Amino acid sequence: MYLGEDGAGKTSLIRKIQGIEEYKKGRGLEYLYLNVHDEDRDDQTRCNVWILDGALYLKGLLQFSLEAISLKDTLVMLVVDMSKPWTALDSLQKWASVVREHIDKLKIPPEEMKEMEQKLIRDFQEYVEPGEDFPPSPQRRNTASQEDKDDSVVLPLGADTLTHNLGIPVLVVCTKCDAISILEKEHDYRDEHFDFIQSHIRKFCLQYGAALIYTSVKENKNIDLVYKYIVQKLYGFPYKIPAVVVEKDAVFIPAGWDNDKKIGILHENFQTLKPEDNFEDIITKPPVRKFVHEKEIVAEDDQVFLMKLQTLLSKQPPTAAGRPVDASPRVPGGSPRTPNRSVSSNVASVSPIPAGSKKIDPNMKAGATSEGVLANFFNSLLSKKSGSPGGPGGGSPGGGAAGGSSGLPSSSKKSGQKPVLSDVHAELDRIARKPVTVSPPTATPPTEGEAS
Repeated sequence: MYLGEDGAGKTSLIRKIQGIEEYKKGRGLEYLYLNVHDEDRDDQTRCNVWILDGALYLKGLLQFSLEAISLKDTLVMLVVDMSKPWTALDSLQKWASVVREHIDKLKIPPEEMKEMEQKLIRDFQEYVEPGEDFPPSPQRRNTASQEDKDDSVVLPLGADTLTHNLGIPVLVVCTKCDAISILEKEHDYRDEHFDFIQSHIRKFCLQYGAALIYTSVKENKNIDLVYKYIVQKLYGFPYKIPAVVVEKDAVFIPAGWDNDKKIGILHENFQTLKPEDNFEDIITKPPVRKFVHEKEIVAEDDQVFLMKLQTLLSKQPPTAAGRPVDASPRVPGGSPRTPNRSVSSNVASVSPIPAGSKKIDPNMKAGATSEGVLANFFNSLLSKKSGSPGGPGGGSPGGGAAGGSSGLPSSSKKSGQKPVLSDVHAELDRIARKPVTVSPPTATPPTEGEAS
């Protein structure tokens, strides 16, 4: 009878023993069998195998596999998933309790049950470890075997040995032991952690008089050993396989070999752990790693990014998109420089526009394109910078040249402009006066001052 958690590898183990690579897992209570061949008698039989799914609500199906009439010919195998060692002890205790409750419900006569329990104790005490491959001598080997038998009969069981006697042999199989290397790499398990796990499992095995085998279906490790141990316990086949405790992923401890002193050898290797530490406090479930921070971030297309950026910039005010624009109007009173200084600086900056040092001919026609452009440009500068009502931009069209020139000195006196620039303003006034007189629809006759 095979019991254990879902995914522990119960069916995989039996199928591996059968030599079947591909199989379909059953549901509820699965039935399989093992072929058993007796070479001495040249006889063959089948060993029935019942596998219960790892759900407690299915424990009622044990009535079809663990029956009172065949209980004495039954072996219970508890399967533990070694890739999840933090579930090992709880799983063993849970399924062992399920078997205990079911056996109690069978109402086996007390005399028969006591006989089964005594047989299990006797088998445990009379265990003899197989000799080495090359024993010293037959005489010494027989003597040693006789001494072991005498000691097993005389010495009582340990205080923690067979305290939970089910009356039937129990085998604890740890599957997926190839995951030990993964636990070392990914979860920082050390040798003392595996010794700690093994010591607790071996203490459990002592209480039930169970054997312990570490297996790996992936690496085909100890699979044949499980088969040999089963047929030895059920059919009395001899086996000559000694206990193995050195290899941490291939442990084999037959029932009757272990005791508290041998388990104490594991405690000598503890450095940061203590034997009395709780199993749940030391062997804890590792935290689930969240891969949210490792999620792949895909960059958006360049054109999409630029379109979003353009939309964002279009929603911002102009001052945020480029160089801040001076909101204060450039009026004569708002500038730190005087109006006449600004006019002179503007005149000096645009003076190289005419070719060489030639002056603009005042006799050019008013309709000429170059004269009209320059006249409008200087007229706009004077109208914005001078700001005086007597200037050329604000004067009447009929004003004479003398009046225009006479207005400039007055404004220059008010603003502090130097007298040396009076000729320049007179020339500019003469250029700017002609477009103003031509632009009205009805032209006024020139005055005597203009004719002269």
